[in-house]
Amino acid sequence: MEPEMQEFSPDIVTVEDDEGNVHMFEALDRIEDDDDKRYVALIPYYDPEEPEALLEGSAELIVLKVEEDEEGETYLCAIENDDEFDRISRIFEERLAEQDWDIVDEDDIVIDEFPPKN
Repeated sequence: MEPEMQEFSPDIVTVEDDEGNVHMFEALDRIEDDDDKRYVALIPYYDPEEPEALLEGSAELIVLKVEEDEEGETYLCAIENDDEFDRISRIFEERLAEQDWDIVDEDDIVIDEFPPKN
């Protein structure tokens, strides 16, 4: 009997920025801290049918906070507090470095904010 092969399907997240532009990301990891705050680590998602987009794009890790409004709608927002951002980024760096990535070296993990601060 042959082992069953599992097909990988990325966890795609669609984010609309303040200007109404839609961006697609792959969620790599999610965490919840001791204060029940939730966070997600994302990288830009590129359609496998368009490999040139991957070559032109960025693979920086983006860390966002998961919030909920009064109606229970979930949305993603930038982490405004620098200490909080640094703390959560370090947690994601450690967790992602522990995973068995074929192409990622711990020194290559870059944490970025979305949207970028001007």
